[in-house]
Amino acid sequence: MEIKKRNLITGGCGFLGSHLAKKLLEKGEEVISLDNFFTGNKKNIEKLYKYPNFELIRHDVTEPIKIEVDKIWHLACPASPIHYQHNPIKTTKTIFMGTYNMLGLAKRVGAKILLASTSEIYGDPEVHPQNEDYRGSVNTTGIRSCYDEGKRIAETLCSDYLRMHGVDIRIMRIFNTYGPNMRFDDGRVISNFIVQALRNERITIYGDGSQTRSFCYVDDLINGMILLMDSNFQKPINIGNPREFSILEIANIIKDLINPELKFYYKDLPQDDPKQRKPSIQLAKEILNWEPKVELREGLIKSIKWFKSNL
Repeated sequence: MEIKKRNLITGGCGFLGSHLAKKLLEKGEEVISLDNFFTGNKKNIEKLYKYPNFELIRHDVTEPIKIEVDKIWHLACPASPIHYQHNPIKTTKTIFMGTYNMLGLAKRVGAKILLASTSEIYGDPEVHPQNEDYRGSVNTTGIRSCYDEGKRIAETLCSDYLRMHGVDIRIMRIFNTYGPNMRFDDGRVISNFIVQALRNERITIYGDGSQTRSFCYVDDLINGMILLMDSNFQKPINIGNPREFSILEIANIIKDLINPELKFYYKDLPQDDPKQRKPSIQLAKEILNWEPKVELREGLIKSIKWFKSNL
């Protein structure tokens, strides 16, 4: 009889953590979700209590924890600008200390560990699309630096724990992701647009809307995350959707799906807001045989349905 794998998910009640927990439980594995509920939401995991293999622990990753696990999925960190800029010192501390504590745990118990890194480590990129060899163009003193630089040092910590202690690491650079369980107030493009449209408010466009993003539906992202953990690849890898859309295009699609009569409201572009963001996923295709399947319009229809039923 196969022994169930014990999974620890930090940030397990957040957007990505809740989807990952559900997927692992459906595979018959044991899941321990760790969350301090700064941005996580118990509602995201309320349907998971039916699984006997599920456990929830309220804990802040800036404090060490002793627990026996086989895999650590380190997702804990506010990931939207509105939340990570709320208390930038806390954000930097969460990323550094959280990663340090989880790597220490992985070393002690011999667990594999996956770091949820970010496309933000590329900053406002000077190359397009961004591949894993690009070292980024990041402002070290800007309002987004707490998150961007935090994730860069987290990647450094993981790499040094691999070199010094042989910890079995995975580094996943996550590009823009959307879908059910997003917070309504997280300030991200798609959730902002959907919530404003459902409330019949004007849709807020920052800048002229020509800046581009690439959006990956959450189911595709979680599949990529699991494939990476199950692989033997120990260097950073991009996981995201390479199809590129302007912010204005996204706004128009959402407007057409919800209320074609809505108007746009233009505001100044925030400091250090990237003009372009698009992953090269060649490495993910070669190493993991992964690429996204869900088209933007299909994913938006699913997301709108969820937001509508939860608003």
